[in-house]
Amino acid sequence: MGKTRKAPRAAVEEFEVAGIPVRLTRKRVRRLNLRISRDGTYVEMSAPPRIGLAQIEGFVLDKQSWIRAHMAEAVSSPAGQAEHATAQEVSEWKTAVSTVVPPLIKEWEPIIGVKAGSVVYRNMKSKWGSCQPTTGRICINTRLALYPPECLEYVVVHELCHLREANHGPAFHGLLDAYMPDWKSRRAKLR
Repeated sequence: MGKTRKAPRAAVEEFEVAGIPVRLTRKRVRRLNLRISRDGTYVEMSAPPRIGLAQIEGFVLDKQSWIRAHMAEAVSSPAGQAEHATAQEVSEWKTAVSTVVPPLIKEWEPIIGVKAGSVVYRNMKSKWGSCQPTTGRICINTRLALYPPECLEYVVVHELCHLREANHGPAFHGLLDAYMPDWKSRRAKLR
């Protein structure tokens, strides 16, 4: 039986084009791909190994006005603000979120028919909340303080629904549809 070989981990090249920081990853893609980092501080690119650096730089220069506009937008977004927050700001977010969440949980527990355990608050980069259905422990992202209140309510309801349905299958989404019919529009504001 032959061994399967894993592809080598792609190296990341960092450079600037016209003052725009670029992080380039060479990988097996058909064409150049470009996106702005969540915090708006650099451009993430992926490119096939066969494309030369001059062509990549030309691509960035062609898209320069679009890149600068979207970088400015990303920096001023909640995600961009969170990346550059001071310890004081993070503490203020925690205070704000921890003031709002307990009444929301108290309001929604009888509606959903669950009882939450402990609630903790964390400054997280990649998720809005988490739930341990076996213990009822819920974790809420303090960065939700930067978003409209309906987003925080959505995350609370989402995590409470996990106390009834642990995964993100059809039954779970059925619960969200039943208890919060506009959950998709609320979730969209977090993306």
